[in-house]
Amino acid sequence: MSELDELRGEMHDLADPVRANVLQRFFKTGPGEYGEGDRFLGMRVPQVRALARVHRTLDRGSLLELLRSPWHEERLLALLILVEQYRRGSHAERETIYRTYLENTRYINNWDLVDTSAEQIVGAYLDPACFEVLDQLARSVSIWERRIAIMATFGWIKQDTFGPTLHLAELLLHDSHDLIHKAVGWMLREIGKRDRASEETFLRRHYQEMPRTMLRYALEHFPEPRRQQYLRGDIDPST
Repeated sequence: MSELDELRGEMHDLADPVRANVLQRFFKTGPGEYGEGDRFLGMRVPQVRALARVHRTLDRGSLLELLRSPWHEERLLALLILVEQYRRGSHAERETIYRTYLENTRYINNWDLVDTSAEQIVGAYLDPACFEVLDQLARSVSIWERRIAIMATFGWIKQDTFGPTLHLAELLLHDSHDLIHKAVGWMLREIGKRDRASEETFLRRHYQEMPRTMLRYALEHFPEPRRQQYLRGDIDPST
């Protein structure tokens, strides 16, 4: 039996149909919802992470098979292993993982899958001074590619490099999807945790046109009086 077969057997042994039903509702898998058609085994994330640690050297062909699986947890497992292999890999191996990731974004098709991997692979590979790839992703018709774009910048925010995030936030300002509003607001909030002035410069210019969810996420750590000023529209954009 191959390692992949053994791994899949372990996953199915850990499957919980009751939890799977809960996850399918939580991740919006019904008709017309953002996760339409996704299937869950019902595993807990710590269980998937534990398997990723044990099987972190899984070969690339097996990882691709997992990444293209109809089972959500198998795709998550593939991404967790790819993140670990990227972290440990040579420059050539990292480039291969990065390119594999971008060639398979249609399978990275829920917010947890994006948030687990975009920063650690796409953002880690790209130079923040040259983010044309993220610009293209942010203009994609795919909600998941748009979320990959903004979430890939999280690592740069942690290094106090805010320009790419602010640029992409402006591109995504009028996005139609709530999951993008949340992601952009989250990244703006992370900028504000490190440099409130940079976040406020952006907010003063754009808060009146920002979707309400995006604005609320961005303001989450503001002092309450200042937060209420933005929510009421009492901020002068010119100041």
